[in-house]
Amino acid sequence: MSVDEAGTRHKDGGADEPGWDVDPDDEPGVALVASVGRQIKAWRDAAGMRAAEFGAAIGYGEDLVFKVEGGRRIPRPEFLDKADDVLGAGGKLSMFKKEMAEARYPRKIRELAKLEARAVELSAYGSHNLHGLLQTEEYARALFGMRRPAYSPDEVERLVAARVARQSVFKRSPTPELSFVQEEVTLRRHLGGRMVLRRQLERLLDVGQLRNVEIQVMPTGRDDHAGMGGEMQVLKFEDGSAVGRSEGDFGSRPVADPKHLRIIELRCGIIRAQALTPRESLAFIEQALGET
Repeated sequence: MSVDEAGTRHKDGGADEPGWDVDPDDEPGVALVASVGRQIKAWRDAAGMRAAEFGAAIGYGEDLVFKVEGGRRIPRPEFLDKADDVLGAGGKLSMFKKEMAEARYPRKIRELAKLEARAVELSAYGSHNLHGLLQTEEYARALFGMRRPAYSPDEVERLVAARVARQSVFKRSPTPELSFVQEEVTLRRHLGGRMVLRRQLERLLDVGQLRNVEIQVMPTGRDDHAGMGGEMQVLKFEDGSAVGRSEGDFGSRPVADPKHLRIIELRCGIIRAQALTPRESLAFIEQALGET
């Protein structure tokens, strides 16, 4: 069971929630969580309930209630639903469930998810590990668990949840066009162990069958390679605008300047031409799965 699914029981019968602390460096997130906390307190005061009484009514400890109301802890969706019901808020607290669920993710990831949610086209090249949109939950957990200096278990779970949430892009309607080029080594490195890799390769085969998704493999044996500078990505939007990022170029920051985008798009196009075709790539992945 993940940190997101389990709580720590307190002697007073309430449950605390690891992994939902507010990031003090995330100013927009801090402001939003503090605003929701003040509204919960206002509704509790209007109902004439003490914090301990309110906590008991919704199944959480008094300490957590104070943390949520003080903007020091992000309330989970079920906390908001129970608070809304007990305080008779008529949906005015439950309405913040989506915002609070997103607030627990790092600001950088939230911003990336918003861009991906708007994109009508995504092109990406990955050199060291699989693109986040392609990763299984256990592969992502293994990847974050290898980071040095090490993330705490709570931080790993928070990052994994954020990565998995981004994959809702595959369920959008209309569906965006998604194109991925992956280095051969990313299909062979046993991150998390052999079975984790096997299930990851199976997911690639499933995703690669989608009509709006193309997955290509860049064989290690290629003599010519336009992606030696590192990973890159381009996102295009319905209004004709775009944003791109290339590792090691332009400060490794997202760029929207047409001159910079042209360079990244040029490299992405050449990389796609140098890689195996989508059909050849799926056959390659099937072979890698059989060898794993």
